[in-house]
Amino acid sequence: MKKKKRSYTVYLGGELFSLKHLIGNAWLAEAIYEKSHGRYRCLLPQDIVPRRRGGGRAIRDQDLRALIACDLGLFNYDGPELDSGTVVEFMLAKFADIPSVLLRTDIRNAGDFRDEPWNLMTSYFPRTATVVAPSLFDYRTTLKRRHPRLDDVMRLAGQHSSADAQLVCERIAMLCVRALDRVLAMEPVMPKHLREEAYLWLALLPGLRGKEKTLRKEFERYLERKVERDLL
Repeated sequence: MKKKKRSYTVYLGGELFSLKHLIGNAWLAEAIYEKSHGRYRCLLPQDIVPRRRGGGRAIRDQDLRALIACDLGLFNYDGPELDSGTVVEFMLAKFADIPSVLLRTDIRNAGDFRDEPWNLMTSYFPRTATVVAPSLFDYRTTLKRRHPRLDDVMRLAGQHSSADAQLVCERIAMLCVRALDRVLAMEPVMPKHLREEAYLWLALLPGLRGKEKTLRKEFERYLERKVERDLL
């Protein structure tokens, strides 16, 4: 009998405040699943239904719990300024020693160095890989290859199709899959003798609502699952 391939959950952090964010996140998550043959299943914060009561704090608590529960993280670092919520999520992932990928598809340089074009204070963390893929350039190249006889005016007149954008999304997804493979193969940084104390602190650090004993047990379960899956 063939051994069933293990699948991993990936927290896909990024902006989710407009239609283009929502569609882009969903497209990328689906493409990653397909290109990895089901190995990586992305969890989108936009799909987490907030509780009826609790307001913004309840939404934040749910997202942070989901992040810690996931096996890996993929964080979208687009925009002239990095989304502050995404940066917080990435930092929490690093506190938990979660293998992570930073993705930038924006052509603008928003940092000090071209290899990692964002604020350098979020760079150089261990067990992390970066994917820099200028999507606009890729999209225009795809247009020229697929529609060599159309001039720029015709393209602007709506002669292009969503298939061009889909191809770009699939190529970026493949880069993400390869980066996820790389960080998954990296050895944990957190020493074994500190794991229990570190995850106990993670249960208390964000000020999550709930009884301390319940929070401790919840985060103990997250740790146990990661150890069982050789993630820590």
